[in-house]
Amino acid sequence: MGLLVVQIVAVLTAAASVGMFVLAVALPPTRGERMMRTLGMFGARGRLVDERGPALDQRLRAATLAFFDRLGRAVTPAGARVRLERLLDYAGNPIDRPLDTVVRRRAQLLIGMGLAGVLGGAALAGAPGALLSGPSAAVLGLFLPDIAIHDLGSKRQRELGQSLPDVLDALVIGVEAGLGLDAAMAQVSANLTGPMPAEITRVLQEMKIGISRTEALRSLSARTTVRELQSFVTAVIQAGELGVPIAGVLREHARDQRTKRRQKAEELAQKVPVKLLFPVLFCLFPVIFVVILGPGILRLLDTLGR
Repeated sequence: MGLLVVQIVAVLTAAASVGMFVLAVALPPTRGERMMRTLGMFGARGRLVDERGPALDQRLRAATLAFFDRLGRAVTPAGARVRLERLLDYAGNPIDRPLDTVVRRRAQLLIGMGLAGVLGGAALAGAPGALLSGPSAAVLGLFLPDIAIHDLGSKRQRELGQSLPDVLDALVIGVEAGLGLDAAMAQVSANLTGPMPAEITRVLQEMKIGISRTEALRSLSARTTVRELQSFVTAVIQAGELGVPIAGVLREHARDQRTKRRQKAEELAQKVPVKLLFPVLFCLFPVIFVVILGPGILRLLDTLGR
């Protein structure tokens, strides 16, 4: 009976995989895919390429990638794509993880972890294990790229908050030396490294293609969750709109950020004794007790034995 149930689960899993494959293949190609398909018909100088086409392994690889791309779009609705775009903005839009690659990875992990869960559950607990672990592993695989990008974005936002005081100090030095705000930002972008100078570089690039400084700064505020950076961007925008000297605004924010960084360091230092309490209590004290009381206990046992 148990073997029959396992066979039924395997057949249903295979049918679900075939159904997802048919669904992904049946989806119409996107505009970009149609354009690339048309351009791929021509060689480098406009001549038609060899009619024999690419090799078999290349065609299989292209078909597999197209299957996962379409399946990824099928399991990633518009709202999920918007959320992924926002998470990628928080993570700095890494080059090796564009949105299309993340969507494809969701489909790959959905199928791969789903099949692994079914096989592992069937091997460990039979049919009930397969029915329980298969869908659970598939759902985990679907959301695993989202979790990884969220973790990457959280780490980058912490780095933004940590490097903000140094960047503000550099901006203050540049502005008080006679540079304009854009020139000071260019100096920071050229001479400093890290997430915050990278964001300033993106702001300058957006300004070069015709976007106003106000809109570029608002885009920077939308790409971060650091409240200090958002308040700084708001102050700079308001100073530009009201005609307030930017040097004073930068100086006040730089002083405030230095104070906050020192207070945060003091807070972390005060948490150290509390964090050391349990390791000392459970790791160090037992060893001390053994060293101090061990000889006395052995001598007492020897005396009682006599």
